[in-house]
Amino acid sequence: MKCLRVRAAVSVVVLALLAGCGTDRDLVDASRVPRLRARPADANNGRPRTVPPRGPRSSFTPFRTTGNDGTQVVRTTWHGRTSGFTGDIWAWVPPEYHRPRYARSGFPVLIALPGSYGYPFNYWAGEPFSLEERIAEWSRQGKTLPFILVMPVLNPGTKYYDGSDIPGQPKMGSWLTRDVPDFARANFRTYDSRDGWAFMGSSSGGFAALKAVLKEPQKFKAAIVNGPDTAPDSPMWRGHPAEMRDNDPRHLARQLAARKSPDVYLAFELGSKEAAVPDVKRFIADHTGGPIHSTLFEIPNGVHSGHTYIQRMPESLHWISERMQGPVPSA
Repeated sequence: MKCLRVRAAVSVVVLALLAGCGTDRDLVDASRVPRLRARPADANNGRPRTVPPRGPRSSFTPFRTTGNDGTQVVRTTWHGRTSGFTGDIWAWVPPEYHRPRYARSGFPVLIALPGSYGYPFNYWAGEPFSLEERIAEWSRQGKTLPFILVMPVLNPGTKYYDGSDIPGQPKMGSWLTRDVPDFARANFRTYDSRDGWAFMGSSSGGFAALKAVLKEPQKFKAAIVNGPDTAPDSPMWRGHPAEMRDNDPRHLARQLAARKSPDVYLAFELGSKEAAVPDVKRFIADHTGGPIHSTLFEIPNGVHSGHTYIQRMPESLHWISERMQGPVPSA
């Protein structure tokens, strides 16, 4: 699977060219996705407290305009106080964020991670997949929540760090699970509880998303996990077996099952032709139960590609939206 994901993102230019070909695989049909039930998280958990932007506010550069609603993907560079890493982050807020009726409400945050190296660009910010436009449409139709999208670089360069704090290496685990959420809290109205925080990732980003939620269930409630590895495999783990085990989703899932843990919700997406199908299905079978809730969206004839995963994104986003906190309009 590592080979597939490297080939899938040789460069941003190649990705854009391949993704922009207008093939059928770019079409997404959300017609069968139902409307969300009326704010289920309100009834189940109470309303989490809205946290105003804490600052300091970032200086943003416009990256691209999305649709005809006036929203933009913006880019900034963020220095992580916990990790010490400085990297680029792209962000987008849905149209609802600026509407007067939601002016006092928090919004759920989806940290979206790319596949391959995820450096120097996060492809979820770009036009090939148009994730922002799709979320705007699906939330307007009442099928998903209007998520704030936060899209950081995944790695500090063209090597795999498994979204982890590997000894002697940049602390990419702390970057993703502490510094990137700190960026969101500094700049946007968010929620103070895990009901407003989720990950989504593909391939290497899927591994990082899965691990983040299993490792810190008190902070993050859900993840959309697309074509992931289910075990750490960076060569930089050599000589650090204990730390490698502590970042293994299988070990983390067993730990969650053995102790009283908050429930977590994992929506897996897989193409039926992916080499990872047996491993991912085994992970789901072995570790679903107790506090771990899983569902699988399998795409017929799908391969290890973002073009495959975007096809079932409305279902995956709907599934986690039913379990998270949406914005609450003013009375």
